[in-house]
Amino acid sequence: MAESKQARCAMTAYIIVEAVLHDPEKFGAYAKVVPDIVAEFGGEYLVLGGEQTPLEGDWGATRLVMHRWPSAEQAKAFWYSDAYEAAKPLRAGTGEFRVMLVDGLKQTPLE
Repeated sequence: MAESKQARCAMTAYIIVEAVLHDPEKFGAYAKVVPDIVAEFGGEYLVLGGEQTPLEGDWGATRLVMHRWPSAEQAKAFWYSDAYEAAKPLRAGTGEFRVMLVDGLKQTPLE
């Protein structure tokens, strides 16, 4: 059966967060509520802190978080949702954050 235009246009997307925490204890309140919001909107954590081994360059105290989303539209629906907007103030003043939405590959490199 032919793939629908909508199915062809949707591709996996990723939210990548680079964080330097200054107040991990205060950040904990944010960290408790956000995973449920991510799941509610169809996201999945791939990286959540964890052990890091820099292979090149100075990463300092940077922590990484990565979510996988069925589409960029779903990632944006999460990011701009009322639920996430309500959670954002919980991380205010807890560190420095850079967040990026990235499209995944349309196909595997070998196809």
